[in-house]
Amino acid sequence: MAKIYMVRHGKAAAGFGGAMDPGLDEAGKLQAEAVAFKLKPLGPMPILTSPLLRARETAAPLARLWHAEPTVDPRVGEIPSPEGMDLPGRVSWLRHLMGGTWVGADQGLQAWRHHVVAALIERKEDAVIFSHYVAINVAAAAAQGDDRIAVFSPDNCSVTEFKTNGTKLTLVAKGQEAPLTKVN
Repeated sequence: MAKIYMVRHGKAAAGFGGAMDPGLDEAGKLQAEAVAFKLKPLGPMPILTSPLLRARETAAPLARLWHAEPTVDPRVGEIPSPEGMDLPGRVSWLRHLMGGTWVGADQGLQAWRHHVVAALIERKEDAVIFSHYVAINVAAAAAQGDDRIAVFSPDNCSVTEFKTNGTKLTLVAKGQEAPLTKVN
């Protein structure tokens, strides 16, 4: 049975509606260092990361500590917003989406959700995965048989633990929750 430690990226320099691919701000960089030291005793083990800069920058301190090269896996990336949508439009779209369930989501989002879950279930060895708020919620919801898009509010650099036997995903422990995550 493989253990998966899914880490939400550190605090970004811009919100979902502020930039397509922001890096970490100064607080986010400190959060990334802190989570690296928290996870250091568990490894080394494979490190996977979303292709987005904030996730790769969050993974970097742990990769340095473990002398490892993270593998970029697009399947654990940010939820894809509709093509051609401007930044302010992304905020309204995501706010509306997060209050609902996957039942009404379009086929593209359903496919993305499936790929997130598959990326975790197929793990044969322990791993740390640096990802995003909605992707972590996808995994937590799948593990609990919950169809809601948002089942909890993982804080920046929180660690949510799962395990998989290759056919199903089990939630071991939710990461620290943010007091209130506002989509901005």
